[in-house]
Amino acid sequence: MDLAYTEAEEEFRGRLREWLAAVLPGLPPKPSPDDWPARRAYDTAWQRMLYDAGYAGLHWPADAGGRGATPTQHLIFLEETEKAGAPYVGANFVGLLHAGPTIAAEGTAEQRARWLPPVLRGDEIWCQGFSEPDAGSDLAALRTRAVRDGDDYVVSGQKIWTSHAEVADWCELLVRTDPGAPKHRGISWLAMPMDAPGITVRPLRTLAGSTEFAEVFLDEVRVPVRNRVGAENDGWRVTMVTLSFERGTAFVGEVVACRRTLDALAAEARRNGRWDDAVLRRRLGRLNAEFRALWRLTQWNVGESERTGGVPGIGGSVFKLRYSGVRQELYEAAAEVLGAEGAFDLDREWALDRLSSLSYTIAAGTSQIQRNIVAERILGLPKGR
Repeated sequence: MDLAYTEAEEEFRGRLREWLAAVLPGLPPKPSPDDWPARRAYDTAWQRMLYDAGYAGLHWPADAGGRGATPTQHLIFLEETEKAGAPYVGANFVGLLHAGPTIAAEGTAEQRARWLPPVLRGDEIWCQGFSEPDAGSDLAALRTRAVRDGDDYVVSGQKIWTSHAEVADWCELLVRTDPGAPKHRGISWLAMPMDAPGITVRPLRTLAGSTEFAEVFLDEVRVPVRNRVGAENDGWRVTMVTLSFERGTAFVGEVVACRRTLDALAAEARRNGRWDDAVLRRRLGRLNAEFRALWRLTQWNVGESERTGGVPGIGGSVFKLRYSGVRQELYEAAAEVLGAEGAFDLDREWALDRLSSLSYTIAAGTSQIQRNIVAERILGLPKGR
């Protein structure tokens, strides 16, 4: 397979670099990572700049409000914005990388017209209501129920680890609409307005001090039936589309960021004398090879998705599994370079990023789940009981 970029793709890269060089110096300072209302304002303002410049929803279909660019051009966009130090997608994460692509692929014309333009403009923020306290890693074990009442579903239950719930306008919500069906078949995917009566949001403070996640309590919340994406009880299939985007492309830009971090780590080792340790040098060299391999795997996955209509395949699980481990190894190496004083100083970005890295082996599906997917769907091994 040829993983090189075409002349047209390199021209696209050049124009993007020029635009980033022109706009990034004028951005205001990033707000505190613990101030989510301020982060929402900052992240949505950046999204509006991307929209006005034609870089929002780059690879979304044109009839969904996007630019209709190829997945490879989207990959270049992620690579160049990370290299340039542009703002991370932040509070727009769920809308742009999960809910939006899912609605573009599975929603009706009316749903696409209602929800996609505000996501692209940065006008509305989405959160993810998938995980539940008693379901653990088994997403299909969810208990939140939605009972049909005329033109509405009446939803009751609890979600946990709900990303960006504190500042969200909408929630991509999984509910059980047929409690008598096998657990993978009685689920529906709803778009729930976060200002509906009956919703209580309780932010959760993480080990790194952020309130990125929240508990969400649902007490007879009425959600219009027209807000269901896909058929009733077909939500598991729709969810697989959402998770394909999450595992296939949502972490891609972070690989570039990790390579920048690795370069900075090597520079710090040269400065403080740790570079003289041959064992440490080999460790950093192996990490460099790992991140380069992950980037090549990303290119291969993107190439495959271009041939299958733009939805990432199960290769995303291979990427997610290995990336989670390598990211943690990177910050373990950082602790070795910085020493105990630097590694545990919570006023330093290194320390906060190290704490955050611990969550990656459970975020977006645990490593155990990814191993099961690889074993069953790629290697063809028997399913577990």
